[in-house]
Amino acid sequence: MTTISVLGRGRVGGALADALTRAGHEVTTAGSAPGAAAAAVRNARVVVNATPGDSSLERLTALRDDLRDTILVDVSNATLDDADGLPGDLLYPGSSLAERLQEALPRTRVVKTLNTMLYPVMTAPAMLTGTPSVFLSGEDPEAKRTVRDLLADLGWQKEWITDLGGIRTARATEAAILFVPHLIRTRGFTPFALSVTV
Repeated sequence: MTTISVLGRGRVGGALADALTRAGHEVTTAGSAPGAAAAAVRNARVVVNATPGDSSLERLTALRDDLRDTILVDVSNATLDDADGLPGDLLYPGSSLAERLQEALPRTRVVKTLNTMLYPVMTAPAMLTGTPSVFLSGEDPEAKRTVRDLLADLGWQKEWITDLGGIRTARATEAAILFVPHLIRTRGFTPFALSVTV
């Protein structure tokens, strides 16, 4: 059992919190209030960032002391929205939210994952007819092993998980969000994930 705090009570945060609780972990959640977020992360071994990506850096930097020595699982994408509310561009071109978080939180071990799919697939990858892929980006091998175990608890098979390397590789997976609005406009909110086939 791992002590986990999920920041963000929207569809993504709620689904992850419910699934991790069902898997036997001790899970707390917090919304946007700074005091509640600080209390939620203070005793957590793992913190999941499911806050809106355009404000994640500011929110989490304010929790720097509370996040010290924890594993931060970043599932958010930092984007600028088009007129229809769907992602239109990256907020940090030439970088990534995960990189910005790691720079701002040097004592926190940031791992980027679960950001290349529609949210229902995060906690139920077997719902897809094909074989989905999920990616890991981060500097700390032990942190990535912990996240691999959590992914397994969410139903991700070992062979579906690809470690891309250091935190800089999150630029690639975060850029994949730019596919999403076009897929949604053509297919609707049908669950999907990227898939690497060899």
